[in-house]
Order: sequence, then structure tokens, then C-alpha cells
Amino acid sequence: MRLSDAERQDALDVLSEHVRTGRLDVDEYGTRSAKVTAAKVVSDLVPLFDDLPSPRPSALLAVSREAAPEPAPAQSADGALLRFATRHAVAISVVIAIVVLVLSRGRLMLVFALPIAVLLITGWRRR
Repeated sequence: MRLSDAERQDALDVLSEHVRTGRLDVDEYGTRSAKVTAAKVVSDLVPLFDDLPSPRPSALLAVSREAAPEPAPAQSADGALLRFATRHAVAISVVIAIVVLVLSRGRLMLVFALPIAVLLITGWRRR
């Protein structure tokens, strides 16, 4: 993005502030201010302010807000287990139903309602 005259002036004012606080000497200010004056695009300002703390020129602040990547959601073991369980809920419930049926020696035939209930619930959640 191309720089406006006001943005170049803002960058020069910020450099002056760094001279006043003692972060830059006069020679370094002269070198950097010449580069600010010759800058055409915002990316030309980045190396001039990389080693300096705040304050920053407004042109660099606007670019850093636009270019800041969204933080990636944290991946945890609990989240992975939950995703696995929801993907395979019907299969897991069928296995549980068979195990319960075998252990109860055929007395709990109602246990086969579990996979049907899980299928209905997970199917409803996906909509």
C-alpha cells in the first residue's frame, strides 16, 4: 500500500520521539528520516522501525492489525477424544449394546434401543 504525505510525516514525528527519548542518535535519525522521506510503500517503513519499541507510525499499526493472523485453536487430547467419540458414536453404541446383551445373557433386549437413540441424537446434531 502506498504511503501518503501525512503517513510519512507521522513516521518522521515518531522518529523524532525516539530521538527525544534517547533511542536514536542524531546521525541515525538523519539516515532513517531520509529513508522515510524516500519511502513509497508501507513495507519500506518496516525495517526502519523493527528495532524500536512503541510508539509506531500509524501506517505500520494499520498494517499489523490487518496482517495479524488469527490464533489457531488449541488442540488438546480431550478435544481429540471428543471428536473421535462423536464421529464413531453409533458404532461405539452398537458394540456396547452387544456386550451388554451378551453379559446379561439375552435378558436386556431393550439395550438395542441405545444405538437407535444415538443415531437419532447425532443425526439431529449434524443438521
